[in-house]
Amino acid sequence: MRADLQNTVDQIEKSLDLLRQRLNWETAEHRLEEFNARIEAPDLWNDQAAAQKLMRDRQSLVDAMEVYSSIQQELSDQLELIELGELENDAEIVTEAEASLTALAIKAASKELEALLDGETDGNDSFLEIKSGAGGTEACDWALMLARMYIRWAEKRGFEVDLQEETPGTEAGIKSVTYQIKGKNAYGWLKSESGTHRLVRISPFGKGTRETSFAAVGAYPVIDDNIEIDVNPADIRIDTYRSSGAGGQHVNTTDSAVRITHHPTGIVVTSSEKSQHQNRDIAMKALKSRLYQLEMDRRNAEVNAMHEAKGDAGWGNQIRSYVLQPYQMVKDLRTNHETADTQGVLDGDLDPFMEATLAQQVAGKSRADARAED
Repeated sequence: MRADLQNTVDQIEKSLDLLRQRLNWETAEHRLEEFNARIEAPDLWNDQAAAQKLMRDRQSLVDAMEVYSSIQQELSDQLELIELGELENDAEIVTEAEASLTALAIKAASKELEALLDGETDGNDSFLEIKSGAGGTEACDWALMLARMYIRWAEKRGFEVDLQEETPGTEAGIKSVTYQIKGKNAYGWLKSESGTHRLVRISPFGKGTRETSFAAVGAYPVIDDNIEIDVNPADIRIDTYRSSGAGGQHVNTTDSAVRITHHPTGIVVTSSEKSQHQNRDIAMKALKSRLYQLEMDRRNAEVNAMHEAKGDAGWGNQIRSYVLQPYQMVKDLRTNHETADTQGVLDGDLDPFMEATLAQQVAGKSRADARAED
C-alpha cells in the first residue's frame, strides 16, 4: 500500500479508536438494552421531562453506535475493493476506492471532534447573541450579516432557530439580536463563536471608502432541569411589552414579549414566543443560562479566559477577521484557519472554523490530549 494511502487509513483508524473509547463500545449494547427496557415501562410518561431526556439519551447512543459501525464497515469495504482492484489490475476501481477513503477520513475526523463534545452542556440547545460594536451604521449592518450567516449555518444542520429579541439599527441593520438555536450539540458547536468578529469592506452606504466594523457574538447553553440554578424572585424584575422584530423566513417570531432583568448582575433577557406564559419560561431559562455561564467562568480559568477575550467589540479583541476588500479572506486569529471563500462563509459554511477551534480545545482538551488519555 502506498505511503499516502496508508496515512489516510491510519487517520481513519485513529478516529475510530477515539470514537470507540468515547462510546465505551464494550458496554454500548448492554446500555442500549437497558434504555429499551426503561422505555417500555408503563409509567414512562408520568414524568414528561424525564421521559424526554431518556428518549434523547437513547437516541444519542443509537446515533453514536451507527456512526462508529458505518465508518468501520466502509473502511473495510473500501480496503477490500482496493485489494480486488489490484488483483484484477483494474485501476478505475482502485482510484474510486481511494477517493472514497479520503472522503471517509474527513468524515471520521469530523465525527471524532463531535465525540469530544462531552462538556456538561455541550449537547444542549444554545442562546446566540449578536451585538453591533464599533462602526455605527456599518456595524449594525455587519451584525445583520452575521445573524444571516448563523441562521444559514443552523439551517444546514437542520437546527431550529427561534427569535428571542431584536433591536433594529437607527438607519440599517440591527443593534442586537438573540436567537435560541435548537439541535443536537448546538451549544457545543456555537461556543467556539463567542468573541468579536471584524469586517473590512467598501462601504455600501454611498461613502465609497473602505470601512472596518465590529460585532460581538456570545453563545450560552440552554439550561435544562438537570442543572440546578437558583434565582431569588426578589432579585428580578419582569416586564411585558410588544415586540417589533422583523424576524425572517426561517425564524419564528410573534408580537408579544417578556423581559427579565436580574438586578445583582445587570443581565437582561427577553423572549418573543406564542404566549406570555411561554415567554416567561423561555426568558427564565435564558437568565439561568447566563447565570450558569457566569458561574462556569468563575470555576474554570480557561473558560473564563475565553469569554473575557471577547472584550469590547472593537480593535484588539477580535477572534476572526472577514476581509472583503482589497482581497477576499476570512481568518480565525486563534487557530489561523483561513479561506478565500468569503461568500461561502457568509452563507453559513462555518464548520471548518468551528472544527479547527474544537480540535484545539474541546472540553478543556486538545484532540491529541484526548487520544493520549485513551
